[in-house]
Amino acid sequence: MEKISKMVNPPNPLRPGGIAVYYNFVLILFILTCKDVNAQRTYSHIALINATAHIGNGKVIENSLVVINKNKLEIVSSITGIRLNPSSYDTIIDLSGKHIYPGLINTDNILGLHDAEAVRATKDFAEVGNINPHIRALIAYNTDNIIVPTVKTNGILYTQVTPREGLISGSSSIMALEGWNWEDAVFKADDGIHLNFPKAIKRKFTEEEGLSVATNKNYTTEINYLYKFFADAQAYCLMPTPAEKNIRFEAMRGVFNGTANLYLHTEKAKDILSAINFAIKYAIKKPVIVGGKESYKITSVLKKNNIPVMLNRVNDLPDNADDDVDIVFRTPYLLQKDSILFCLELEGDMEAMQSRNLPFNAGAAAAYGLTKEQALASITYNAAKILGVDKELGTLEEGKLASLVVSEGDILDMKTNNIILAYIAGKKVNLINKQTELYLKYKTKYGIK
Repeated sequence: MEKISKMVNPPNPLRPGGIAVYYNFVLILFILTCKDVNAQRTYSHIALINATAHIGNGKVIENSLVVINKNKLEIVSSITGIRLNPSSYDTIIDLSGKHIYPGLINTDNILGLHDAEAVRATKDFAEVGNINPHIRALIAYNTDNIIVPTVKTNGILYTQVTPREGLISGSSSIMALEGWNWEDAVFKADDGIHLNFPKAIKRKFTEEEGLSVATNKNYTTEINYLYKFFADAQAYCLMPTPAEKNIRFEAMRGVFNGTANLYLHTEKAKDILSAINFAIKYAIKKPVIVGGKESYKITSVLKKNNIPVMLNRVNDLPDNADDDVDIVFRTPYLLQKDSILFCLELEGDMEAMQSRNLPFNAGAAAAYGLTKEQALASITYNAAKILGVDKELGTLEEGKLASLVVSEGDILDMKTNNIILAYIAGKKVNLINKQTELYLKYKTKYGIK
């Protein structure tokens, strides 16, 4: 017993080297006594009843029955004529007057890749160099990023973490907004390579000088650089056993064999056409236009080549003085009218924080031609199809992952978007963040109901 008691007593932190030993001892005790919080969240058999279910593909079910079994959707139907046996479920939740939606998907964003704008070391979305297809955004994703919880409370459950800068920025990945670390959160790794296609005309706006437009003097050099890299990478990927491994060329294999998208970031119609011709020249199987502000001008070309668009920021101003004042708001409708597959994204200033406004961008599109369900599809089903994850995400359909949100009202309207319940693959999501904590704190202090 004497030996055992000596082993259990903590080391004396005052003796030489004792502090390090003492903290190691405390750490070991913590690991042995604490339980894994995530491990405690077991899957359940849950029935959500009487809500209005917005499927995501245009269909709506009034008085719905949505059943979650483990991590999948077991039943999605009308509850009319169905008598539930309470003993068959762990929980039955009556959501009368509420709305159920698929978890929203935030595409092309740096959410989780940086923490403080003013601290360069926390900006993990950009690397030095111009050609970086081998850079993987997912390993820099921070699950403890303080912005992520504020995004979940507006209904976004998945994000495509995307690198920035250079001609080729690197590869993006789709992450769930829940998990201990990036390995735990990753849903689809390395879904595509991001190419910032050179601009023929560069535009610059400053408060002092206003808008200035100039020819890009480096355009020819940048284009030639891209063509040479793609030619070399394509030749390398055609070799069954390259003599020497090239990590940049290796990262391009998915683009050439069709297992990964090539995201072509470009805005103007002329540049979009150049990017499409570039993709055709190298037989790119899955090109995607990202940004696409003037994509509505060339819908016939997009349709002919079956190229989808990730459309940037509906809540924005027109680029040109002679544009219709509402053209940015109407662009989603114009793409929808011409049967172009598109989703919405928010690349640009403060994009990580702007992620929470994704449903409201879709709501603005609904006010300018889209139906509410078409607008919803632009941030759920369409996004999932473009990312290649529509077999599991994007809609409320039986057999798909149980990733959904419940709102007290219309999720696309900031006045009624109030997420009260959410699940990611059948696991209940914590919807508390620093902002909601402060809201409740001061609401209580001043007796506000």
